[in-house]
Amino acid sequence: MYLEKLSNAFGVSGSEENVRDMIVEIAKPYADEWQVDTMGNLFITRQARRGSKTPAQRVMVTAHMDEVGFLISKINNDGLLKFETIGGFDKRVLLGKSLVIGKNRIPGVIGLKPIHLLDHTERQSVPSIKSMYIDVGANSKGGTKVNIGDSATFSTQFGYLGGTPVEADSPPPKQGRVKGKAFDDRVGCAILLELLKDEYDFDLIAVFTVQEEIGIRGAKVAAYRANPDLAIILECTAADDLPRPNEEDEVGIPRLGDGPAITIMDRTFIANRSLVDLLTETAINEGIPYQFKRPGIGGTDAKEIHIARSGVPSAVVSVPARYIHAPAAVLDLADFWHAVELVQATLEHLPIEI
Repeated sequence: MYLEKLSNAFGVSGSEENVRDMIVEIAKPYADEWQVDTMGNLFITRQARRGSKTPAQRVMVTAHMDEVGFLISKINNDGLLKFETIGGFDKRVLLGKSLVIGKNRIPGVIGLKPIHLLDHTERQSVPSIKSMYIDVGANSKGGTKVNIGDSATFSTQFGYLGGTPVEADSPPPKQGRVKGKAFDDRVGCAILLELLKDEYDFDLIAVFTVQEEIGIRGAKVAAYRANPDLAIILECTAADDLPRPNEEDEVGIPRLGDGPAITIMDRTFIANRSLVDLLTETAINEGIPYQFKRPGIGGTDAKEIHIARSGVPSAVVSVPARYIHAPAAVLDLADFWHAVELVQATLEHLPIEI
């Protein structure tokens, strides 16, 4: 399935070329035209095909290609690499994790002083990024085959959980849970590729954006260029369904297996009510499970898209996943495919009065 290929691809913010090239090859049969702007955003246009009597509405559907990662900032004389983070991380998950670095995919491991050598004070605190390093097996500065400025990401490979093997030539499963890196937001990219297969009454502008994880930069440029009449942003969002320390505490939202999550409001965006209503009504009428994202947290490309030019009515549909921005996330494939179904069915009801 597309998600497996995209999850395994290398695409840290600012280095999305591998992901973009992969998407272009998959999408070519469905593209009337495609372009890459100077930021690296990919625009794939699928023109209206069903004889609308009025000028075709321009509908922008987006997902960001980039993932969180690391940037090599210094190479020590002993061959160990110092680094900065690209995007947000929980530092507790980094120690001992395997990485690949740069265009040559040099393998490495994030290192830190072992617990056996820590004093009491050090054991009580979360280590800083400055105290960590990447070990590529070199014993000198000249033996690293890595350059300052190279980006790095986790070497995690996509996999199916639950013990049931999936044959390479079999249809992609619609049920079960999977693990992989960069589900934020290769999930959205995979959904958008599925949407490109359909025909619409409007011009579909599929935009695969860059640099979302470092400040939603690509979307700001992309929305101005696309100049859409409305937009739907496809994302992966953090699930909040793990057990609580106190068993009486209610598990949060969204939850794996409860369907795609519709955003009403996050830290930077309030969704267009007409589009939220259309999404929820479509889900109910089509029998598609759905839920709402926890209001007031996080942010997406919608931050910049909904205020582009004179304003763009926008909505966000997300697939929940556990452990995003970590070496491996977990999601439910039923949520992924229900998100595809929900957005496909919603697009069938466009255009609408906003």
